[in-house]
Amino acid sequence: MIHDHISFDIYQGEIFGILGGSGSGKSTLLRSMILLNRPRSGQVLIFGQDIWQLRDPSTLLTRCGVLFQFGALFSSLTVLENVGILLEEYSAYPRSSVAEVAKYLLSRVGLSPKAYHLYPHELSGGMKKRVGLARALALNPSILFLDEPSSGLDPASAQQLDELICALRQEFDMTIVMITHDLDSIKDTTDRFLMLYEGKIEFLGNLSELAGAIHSLDSSNLFFSKRGERLWKDA
Repeated sequence: MIHDHISFDIYQGEIFGILGGSGSGKSTLLRSMILLNRPRSGQVLIFGQDIWQLRDPSTLLTRCGVLFQFGALFSSLTVLENVGILLEEYSAYPRSSVAEVAKYLLSRVGLSPKAYHLYPHELSGGMKKRVGLARALALNPSILFLDEPSSGLDPASAQQLDELICALRQEFDMTIVMITHDLDSIKDTTDRFLMLYEGKIEFLGNLSELAGAIHSLDSSNLFFSKRGERLWKDA
């Protein structure tokens, strides 16, 4: 998907959603924001710096955490090792403390100690998301990027994850950027969000502003299901 001259700001401390249907370009946008997909033109500014113009963006990116859609866990490592490896490589913690810090992060995202020594193939989809989230938090990021965090989860697990995301924003005092097609997550977690449609930003604002603009959107059919109407009619 080629984005058509899109521009937006994300404010410090907010949960910002990037919403769109399949093929709208939201995952491509995320990849450009985390140095996985070089844009043909334009700038991606993080902390006031164009990340694509830096010689060594690694220092900047250690201030960011990413939860990938399917967890992206190392299949040969246990849950504890998947979180610990990032701490060993990039944190200032002594090696003797890494396991305890990893255990704290795993407990904070709601994983039982019984899961610490399991391998990714032994985990449910929801457990993989939580391990990936703990790893994304390992370096105490200022910005946390979430790629379809509720994808593949049952409604109860998705709601629990939404509640966890809101709690973590407060506890870690960070900005969260969430790529999603889940309208419930947009309603329950975000302060503002944008709507991508055919490579353009069709809407940018909060739920109250969406209610006033809903009938003028080309993508309005997305919002006229029962789930969609819950998003804007209760705003």
